[in-house]
Amino acid sequence: MSRVFGTARRVARWSYLVVAVVVTAGAAIGAVRLVTPATAGLTADPPGVRRQLSFLRAELDAGAAEDAQRLFPEGHLFLHVLYGLAWVELGMRAPAAERDTALREARRALEHLDSPAGRAPFSPDLVPAYGVFYQGWTNWLRGGVLALQPADRRDQGEVRRFAEDSAALGAAFDTGSSPFLTAYPGQAWPVDSTVAIASLRLHDTLLPPRYAPTVARWLDGVRHRLDPVTGLMPHRVEPVTGAPLEVARGTSQSVIHRFLPEIDPAFAREQYLRFRNRFVASPLGLGPTVREYPVGMDGPGDVDSGPLLLGVSLSATVVTLGAAQVQGDGALAGALANYGELAGIPVDTPWTKRYALGLMPIGDAFLAWSKTARPWVAPPPFGLPAQTSWWWRLPLLSLLLLVGAAPWLPVLARRRVAVRRQPRASSG
Repeated sequence: MSRVFGTARRVARWSYLVVAVVVTAGAAIGAVRLVTPATAGLTADPPGVRRQLSFLRAELDAGAAEDAQRLFPEGHLFLHVLYGLAWVELGMRAPAAERDTALREARRALEHLDSPAGRAPFSPDLVPAYGVFYQGWTNWLRGGVLALQPADRRDQGEVRRFAEDSAALGAAFDTGSSPFLTAYPGQAWPVDSTVAIASLRLHDTLLPPRYAPTVARWLDGVRHRLDPVTGLMPHRVEPVTGAPLEVARGTSQSVIHRFLPEIDPAFAREQYLRFRNRFVASPLGLGPTVREYPVGMDGPGDVDSGPLLLGVSLSATVVTLGAAQVQGDGALAGALANYGELAGIPVDTPWTKRYALGLMPIGDAFLAWSKTARPWVAPPPFGLPAQTSWWWRLPLLSLLLLVGAAPWLPVLARRRVAVRRQPRASSG
């Protein structure tokens, strides 16, 4: 019997040691992820994004977009469009002769948006047809496909379609009573119109310009309809007048600030600084995050924001990474990327990379799109004074040190007791 108990004790001891090694290794990996640069600026490929896109391509082929549509009202569109846009971003970083893969994958994503399944959630009776959300994102990707092609060798069918869709958007803005067009019957969100107006600015960069008056009227209308609480674009508005119905929120602001610099860099910078001051926070002192509601205000989460923990929206935090990068706020972009490398539980292989164990591919799509963010229309931004210092990492590094050391404290204590109990060597 004593032999059995002895064997059991040895098994338990070795099992504990294995667990201790795993915990310590996990803490060490977390610390490395927290301090290793996870962004690459505006010219180089961001670390791991191509492997993320390999994972997403496999998931899309297996029906991930259809699965996302059952969870989110725009899941199908977002998964395809963000996949395509991330490829456009990578293609823009590559020499013209090396853009074939990016162009092929972006076109593939665009075909899915143009399909009956891509249009199914949206109403053809809206102005523009299928609503400003669908038309804005689709037109932005369509312009990105053209941007990857040399000007003298662009597919003329794609050029005509981009010009026609831009004309439909321009006419809708010119004749609308509000700068914020409807995305669904009787419902309007300023963020959707921001994407669409950015696509008209892209048109005027790629093709003969014609929408400067439309953009100027839109900006004037926006300035007269800002959220009175924050001075930012409201989250939701009355569809006819554009009057604010809901305070500015992180999920829409994070996307707005990705696109607004393409429309008016000066106005965008002023709006971004307001957003950064009112929405970027560090709950419990553990890293920069983005709140769904302004500091000092709380509210319910929804399908866009996800569950709110201490007021933080994970989706807004991910998308703000791209907004910060486009704004030249490298300190915040890098901090958010590092925080994601720790909290996102990435799984790396030589061929793929996925976050949250790959359970939510749409989250990977948003992160890949955010990490590849760069201006398409506006000039590279002037850098911003850093609001986020390197030292935000210190509390998390301290916590990881405690977690990594904790399993070894009982081992060291037992060893110390054993040493004390050893009989002293007899002297002379």
